[in-house]
Amino acid sequence: MIVVFASFVVLLTTLGILFSEGAKKTVAITLNGEQKMVKTHAGTIQELLDELDVPIHSKDYLYPNANTKVDDHLNVVWKQANQVHLVKNNEKKTIWTTARTVAELLKEQEIVLTEHDQISPRPQASIKDMMEIGIKIAFPLALADGGKKKQVWSTSATVADFLTQQGIKLNELDRVEPSLTETISVNGVVNVIRVEKVTDVVEEPVQFAVVTKKDAKLEKGKEKIITAGRHGRVSKQYEVVLENGKEVSRKLINEKQITGKQDKVVAVGTKDLTLQVSRGGDETGTEYYVTATAYTAFCNGCSGRTATGLNLRANPNMKVIAVDPRIIPLGTKVYVEGYGYAVAADTGGAIKGYKIDLFMPSNSDCYRWGRKKVKIKILQ
Repeated sequence: MIVVFASFVVLLTTLGILFSEGAKKTVAITLNGEQKMVKTHAGTIQELLDELDVPIHSKDYLYPNANTKVDDHLNVVWKQANQVHLVKNNEKKTIWTTARTVAELLKEQEIVLTEHDQISPRPQASIKDMMEIGIKIAFPLALADGGKKKQVWSTSATVADFLTQQGIKLNELDRVEPSLTETISVNGVVNVIRVEKVTDVVEEPVQFAVVTKKDAKLEKGKEKIITAGRHGRVSKQYEVVLENGKEVSRKLINEKQITGKQDKVVAVGTKDLTLQVSRGGDETGTEYYVTATAYTAFCNGCSGRTATGLNLRANPNMKVIAVDPRIIPLGTKVYVEGYGYAVAADTGGAIKGYKIDLFMPSNSDCYRWGRKKVKIKILQ
């Protein structure tokens, strides 16, 4: 009886197990991309997930929804949502996503990147919970390096970061505008000024001075060179600052004399000649009637010196007449009616025959004299 009873119990248990297993539904479920087949007595998808110890979050992707009745051969898809920190151009926001990769997340968020933009980690990287994704959107600006300008793209915040990104190295004296710590603006200009110092050695002339000395033995108005002048030469060493190859400053740092200068020494006559002829001589000389005009030392084409070398500009009160030497020899002392005692010391292209030209201090004196017939007396 005991054996019969035990066999009956085993039979009932086996039948119960067979009935229970036969009552289970077969469900295909995909958990985070991993698919498997399960048999379950669960009435709903929520009960199925509880049975499989799958925690459900409101941000997760579940299809069909949790309240859907479980039927035989049902397909269930569940994707766990991850919390991701998205930092775009230093603006941070937290999102939930079921994307498997960074690339899928960008598509989900409708973020389109260009070849100049930067993203970290790479688009192929898998999404992990609490992951931080950094995105830097590139912007255009101009770069002038050593005077050569070009258009570039940058994702850098400061000038220093930008130069590093562009692979630009600064030398000790180089200068950058704006400064390295300043923030770069869209469509701005970063100017790298290449600065260098060079040494330039040149030879330059040293001008001689003109030294005048009074000479009482020399006629007033005349000059005589005593010592000829000679330029010297000096070697000068300059420190030259170049910016982008162009000279911006020059500083003398050394000077060395090569040859000395020699000043020009000129004797200047101070002897005052009185050309007023005194009445002490013989006044019984030959007399002529001549046509007399007047001139000054400052007329057109005049040099201010007479044919005999007198400096009329230095001696405006001299009594001098221009004559035809064939009629009145140069050096002759005369008396001219209305003019006074004078000396024949000059000539002129228009003074031919019985014509004379009287020296006057000014043009107004010449105009007042005009042209007239006068008597001239030869004194000696």
